[in-house]
Amino acid sequence: MQKNKTLPPDCGSFTLLCLYKNKRNSQKTLSMPTAQPLKRISILATDGVFASTLLHAKDFFHMASLRYGKQLGLDLTPAFETVLVSPDGQPVSTFSGPRIEVDGALDDADAVILPAFWGDFDALCRQYPQVGPWLQARHEAGSAICGEASGAFWMAAAGLLDEREGTTHWRFAREFAERFPRVLFTQEKHLTDSDNLYCAGGTTSACDLYMHLVERFCGAHIAQGMARDILFEVQRNYSPGRIGFGGQKLHLDTRILQIQEWLEEHFAEKFRFEDVARDHGMSIRNFMRRFQTATGDKPLHYLQRLRIETAKTLLSTTRKSIKTISYEVGYDDASFFARLFRQHTELSPNQYRQQYRFKNS
Repeated sequence: MQKNKTLPPDCGSFTLLCLYKNKRNSQKTLSMPTAQPLKRISILATDGVFASTLLHAKDFFHMASLRYGKQLGLDLTPAFETVLVSPDGQPVSTFSGPRIEVDGALDDADAVILPAFWGDFDALCRQYPQVGPWLQARHEAGSAICGEASGAFWMAAAGLLDEREGTTHWRFAREFAERFPRVLFTQEKHLTDSDNLYCAGGTTSACDLYMHLVERFCGAHIAQGMARDILFEVQRNYSPGRIGFGGQKLHLDTRILQIQEWLEEHFAEKFRFEDVARDHGMSIRNFMRRFQTATGDKPLHYLQRLRIETAKTLLSTTRKSIKTISYEVGYDDASFFARLFRQHTELSPNQYRQQYRFKNS
């Protein structure tokens, strides 16, 4: 692999893949900060962009905007804008040749999508020096920023992923790790999130990421309809994991971080928080206070979210019974699990599962 040259991903899995594998309110799954009213999603177009990833994001969020507008009583008026932007507001030449018009220059978006591209990244940075400061400003303003495959290079180059988790397509892994040594690069992960910054390794995982944002900004029912009606059926070669916990680890309480990691490994087991606190050298009262201060969650709610997010993955990727899944995530009473699942997702486990079209390997 040539240095400074970002190669195109495997075309077989990069062009037409779309799939929803949920990701809702949680935080080792994808961080789910409190959603502000969504007004605009901006999708960055540069020379060398893969048109398939650029227009996929445009179509995806435009469809979500139409559905959300209908739910809000706006008839066929989109609830938010979905725009293509380029650094200078000029048309761009895509990877395969066609030029694409854009809606304008870099703007004040509530969410930013960075599609995959092919080309010499150093040359792109020289051509578009505006991108880095724009991304820094959008992150400072609280916008969600999402990089798909090589799109994550823009985030890392802007310094946004320093000391934070990030990922990219496997073809770019070595170059990414060498270019950005301060990024906590996790090649084995297909999705990462940290402080409203999201990375997706490829098109399938980008669909997961985009659906997470639809659920975050528009609600579970809009996401459910999107998953049911418009997405292509494909098989994942990875487990989506849990999206939504990354932002809850951006604190300096190392003991609480240790407990968070312990919970991620032992969430399905029977234990008492009193024992967890004692094993980590704290009283239960001190533990409860420190945990909520560090993460913003009470320990029980955090544990429930870990279990529910894991159950979501099992529901969407396996044919296991609700009772079996309930037991595997730590609940002996399937009825209690079903009630708790509905509280967290607004859907029953069966309704959630019906979003997916199963296909045997």
